[in-house]
Amino acid sequence: MPVRLRKAEVQFIQWERVCRVATVGEGGWPHSVPVCHVLDGGRLYFASGTDAKKVLNLRAIPRVTLTFDLYSDHWENLKGVMVQGTAKLIERGPRFRRVRALLYKKYPQYPDEAALEEKDSVIVEVVPTRVFSWGF
Repeated sequence: MPVRLRKAEVQFIQWERVCRVATVGEGGWPHSVPVCHVLDGGRLYFASGTDAKKVLNLRAIPRVTLTFDLYSDHWENLKGVMVQGTAKLIERGPRFRRVRALLYKKYPQYPDEAALEEKDSVIVEVVPTRVFSWGF
């Protein structure tokens, strides 16, 4: 069942430029990589190549964890949000193009450095089912 993020968590996630995405494939090995993300309508989105390990893992097991964190040597200033959820792959169409536009707006280097095309990219939509946060 989807859960809602609190206002402070939403603001933190929107402000952060990168998060770490963890997936698990059929072999059971965890896979964790940084991605650029956007938050829209309570759902998280990131893009990837269709043949990336995280995408192959999500095709097999559509569960994912995203971690957004801010480290400080002064541990009283540590902040973070961990979102666990289910993933859906958006491979083409109007939703793909709408979320791609959101990613291009947040990350203006995307179109020139890592253009997202429907022929070789997917948008991953994450519906939060559990949220843990600290430092708020």
